[in-house]
Amino acid sequence: MQDLFISYLKDKSSGATSFVDEVASVLDIGYDAAYRRVTMKTNLSLEESITLAKFYKISLNKLYEVGSQNTILTEKSPIISNASDLEDYFRKSIENLKPLTQLKSASILYSAKDIPLFYTLKDSYITRYKIYVWLKLTNKEMTKNKVSFDDFISTIPTSLLEQAFELGQTYNYINITEFWNDNTINGTLQQIVYFFESQLLSKRIALKICDDLEDIIHHVEKQTIQQSIINSKNNASYNLYKSDLLTMSNIIMVKTTHKKAFFVPYTVLEYLKIEHDETCAIMDDFFSRQMTNSKLLVHSGEKDRTLFFNKMLQKINKLRNQISIDNPSGFE
Repeated sequence: MQDLFISYLKDKSSGATSFVDEVASVLDIGYDAAYRRVTMKTNLSLEESITLAKFYKISLNKLYEVGSQNTILTEKSPIISNASDLEDYFRKSIENLKPLTQLKSASILYSAKDIPLFYTLKDSYITRYKIYVWLKLTNKEMTKNKVSFDDFISTIPTSLLEQAFELGQTYNYINITEFWNDNTINGTLQQIVYFFESQLLSKRIALKICDDLEDIIHHVEKQTIQQSIINSKNNASYNLYKSDLLTMSNIIMVKTTHKKAFFVPYTVLEYLKIEHDETCAIMDDFFSRQMTNSKLLVHSGEKDRTLFFNKMLQKINKLRNQISIDNPSGFE
């Protein structure tokens, strides 16, 4: 494997000096030590391999692929286990997204098994409720204790909310294509049912969350019709596809003119980031085929579009009515 890697590096070498001298300089070792590594008399350490890969601008996937065409490397997001971790997650997401807002070519494709994160990051009850749900699912202490949302809402750190709101606003400046189906709203509805039935969510606030959820559906419908992001100062485009053939997965793909990456969730918020060129090309092609097999709602006719959004609004109204009589089960 090392001989293939060394051969690959030689092809990338500048040629300005001897390859051995160049390796010695990059690794900050003597000529003899570099010669032993180049001639495979001494094995390269993992740290040395990574240093060389970075210098010769070889991706870690390329480094790992040598001799293994069916294996790729992924980057795992940090574990979220408390409010501080969640705030860091929002902050890091903002840092990653902001460069995209400066690129007209940047776009996001979102397979929405659940309502996309950024719709729930506004100054609303549903934002605070989502934070409560996420921490209930990721924080061991919150999982064990019986703190209600009504009590929790006043304890949310201001800095956490500010980061959440900023992240939600950052998405306003990126071109977005989403894939929804009739079940995309169900996860959020079920969360309301669960905590209401557990007596951890009061009737008064449960109804307010339903109101916020209805506002989101109206917001998405308006964006769908105008094909642009509401409140976007750079006229970011928006397209919504109704996908009846495939089950959504919450996979997000980010594309620019020169680069692609996609994110695969494996817990509530944690994800695997994949930048491997060939795999990204496969995923990009998959999204393209999904578009072919889905309805672009702005072109599907007013009747189909209205039926799609009304079906979600009817689910919210049904849940709202059942909460009012203390019987939220069977909202679907």
